[in-house]
Amino acid sequence: MVFGIVFGIIGAVILVFIFVSIRIVRQATAVIVERLGKYRKTLETGIHMVIPFFDRCSKPISLKEIVADFKPQPVITKDNVTMQIDTVVYFQVTDPKLFAYGVDSPIRAIENLTATTLRNIVGELELDETLTSRDTVNSKMRMILDEATDPWGIKINRVELKNILPPRDIQDAMEKQMRAERERREQILKAEGEKKSNILVAEGEKQAQILRAEADKAAKILQAEADKAATIARAEGESKAIDLINSANPNAAYITLQGFEALKTLADGKATKIIVPSEIQDVAGLLTSMAEVVKDKPAKDNPA
Repeated sequence: MVFGIVFGIIGAVILVFIFVSIRIVRQATAVIVERLGKYRKTLETGIHMVIPFFDRCSKPISLKEIVADFKPQPVITKDNVTMQIDTVVYFQVTDPKLFAYGVDSPIRAIENLTATTLRNIVGELELDETLTSRDTVNSKMRMILDEATDPWGIKINRVELKNILPPRDIQDAMEKQMRAERERREQILKAEGEKKSNILVAEGEKQAQILRAEADKAAKILQAEADKAATIARAEGESKAIDLINSANPNAAYITLQGFEALKTLADGKATKIIVPSEIQDVAGLLTSMAEVVKDKPAKDNPA
């Protein structure tokens, strides 16, 4: 009975000893083991055995990328403007041993180092350069911080300036300047638009005048060609008529009749005197009436 109790107690102690000796390390973490206060080893992901009461395990150290958002820091630029700048640092633990023994309070150390580095870099820049050179400031800070934290087992991946807050009066002046610049750009764009519009209108009028001139030219050419064709056609018609008359060998009666027609046409005009040709003076009744026709002028043209 006594032996059973003793064996039971010994078995329970062994089970507790085994249970306490087992250490499970999760993924993307590491554990530092110290034996009697001295660094023993680094436990990586998996299951491990340690010696109770002799080995002491630290808290799990995360190997994932950590984002540290630091509060705004007062920074003075080269032209003596005090600004509030807050930064965001992305870092990762690459050596758990150096991270555990390299520096006390690594996060606080990174924060202070970030603040001092930021003051040094921005202190060499003026206000406008600080606002427009974020990438340059980020790159310089990352290089400096990465080199400084390397003995701590920390890798600085990125550094970003989150907010840059100038004094209120500087912000008001910047807003006025920005508003004036926008108004200037608006006026320039409006003037350029009006200029282009006037140019397009002038070019349109020019093209319209050219097209009208070309149309008038084409119309005159066509009219001239039509007149030419009509004149040629009349000449050809008269030529054919004369040829037909000549070929017909007209007699004196026909010629006398044509003379009457010519006299009729002359009599319809405004001529004050008509001379009758001698060829038709023998026509009965015509010589007396058509020898000389003189129209009396109005009384106002022949005063007494």
